[in-house]
Amino acid sequence: MKRWLVFLAVAVLLLSLPVLLLRPTSPPLLLSHQQSSGYNSDRRLRVYVADLPRELNHGLLDLYWSLPTADSRIPATSDPDHPPPPRGARPPYPDSPLIKQYSAEYWLLDSLWRPGSSSSAAAVRVVEDWRDADVVFVPFFATLSAEMELGWGASKGGFRRKEGNEDYRRQREVVDRVTAHPAWRRSGGRDHVFVLTDPMAMWHVRKEIAPAILLVVDFGGWYKLDSNSARSNSSHMIQHTQVSLLKDVIVPYTHLLPTMQLSENKDRPTLLYFKGAKHRHRGGLVREKLWDLMVNEPDVIMEEGFPNATGREQSIKGMRTSEFCLHPAGDTPSSCRLFDAVASLCIPVIVSDEIELPFEGMIDYTEFAIFVSVSQAMRPKWLTNYLRSIPREQKDEFRRNMARIQPAFEYDSTYPGRMISNPQDGAVNHIWKKIHQKLPMIQEAVTREKRKPDGTSIPLRCHCT
Repeated sequence: MKRWLVFLAVAVLLLSLPVLLLRPTSPPLLLSHQQSSGYNSDRRLRVYVADLPRELNHGLLDLYWSLPTADSRIPATSDPDHPPPPRGARPPYPDSPLIKQYSAEYWLLDSLWRPGSSSSAAAVRVVEDWRDADVVFVPFFATLSAEMELGWGASKGGFRRKEGNEDYRRQREVVDRVTAHPAWRRSGGRDHVFVLTDPMAMWHVRKEIAPAILLVVDFGGWYKLDSNSARSNSSHMIQHTQVSLLKDVIVPYTHLLPTMQLSENKDRPTLLYFKGAKHRHRGGLVREKLWDLMVNEPDVIMEEGFPNATGREQSIKGMRTSEFCLHPAGDTPSSCRLFDAVASLCIPVIVSDEIELPFEGMIDYTEFAIFVSVSQAMRPKWLTNYLRSIPREQKDEFRRNMARIQPAFEYDSTYPGRMISNPQDGAVNHIWKKIHQKLPMIQEAVTREKRKPDGTSIPLRCHCT
């Protein structure tokens, strides 16, 4: 038996010898993803901060606080930013509800420029050389720039014009500076990160920065109808030429209401609550129809109002005393209202068929929110009957889940009343992690671009999911 085993071992060795001798000594052409791209999901994201003058970020805060008048879109008595903060204080981001909800640009830059601060992100490492970076962060306060033009511009309706438009001048300067840098030429801008939370941010130059990673609150205002689909009456078909879930990141609005702890939760006598503008455009037409259907329903409160000081107190009371908070589409598919509801432990009822949500894949929204199709919500009494049928045990579980997920939507861990004990749990760190997940796709796109012969182009394709 032993002799037979020895014979078998020698035979196997002789048969495998030609294979061993013929094996190539050079590395294989198909490398593992980590070998070919340097991608490693366990390490921190390496970020290079593009060199832009201060006047394009924190300098815009100085300019904002020097404005002598109130926002023309808000009654002067309702503008929370006048009078300005005391001199000598570090300029805060505006408290105006029209602007504050888009403050992600401030907190993301803060996490890179003040790595030792309590709001710093553990998921990133700032590098000094762009050649060592995974992504290039463009530190332009695009929302603040756009909002100042909208609220304090030279003339009403002048935002879309380029002449005399200070926001356009700043957009142009940012794009010219960034695209002239070798980091942009290396990747065609695919590894650059722009924060465009306001739907009007960088409105004039969107086509020029379309290849980059765009941080947006939703895709509303970015789509255009495909002309062929429109002619065939398929108006829901859209052509993604600038935004895509494959490359871009949906980020949360900054909520405007204080965070409620689970221990503070009390009776909620109201079934469903909504406060906001009744009349909206585009997809927001659904809101007007919902309003008319539900305004006279018992245990339902539909209030129209603006989030000034009075409206804010009404919203706090309304959301904290209601079981459910309605979230219909407005001019865009999402709004800050969703995150105010989570902060208030009011179960969101989302009626917005085209909504995209932050951190999907990290967060399961079905554990704390109700999703209703527009067609269902449009049926008289269907929505209220459905909400009344949800058992108390499920509502309590939703609220417990909301309390656990609240930190993921908090940008500022030091703001009074906020409860983040660890910045790693907050919105900033979640955003950096989501960007990190895009690296393999970005690196693949850059590699594909390199092998294109001169004179060829890659056609636009629909990347809907």
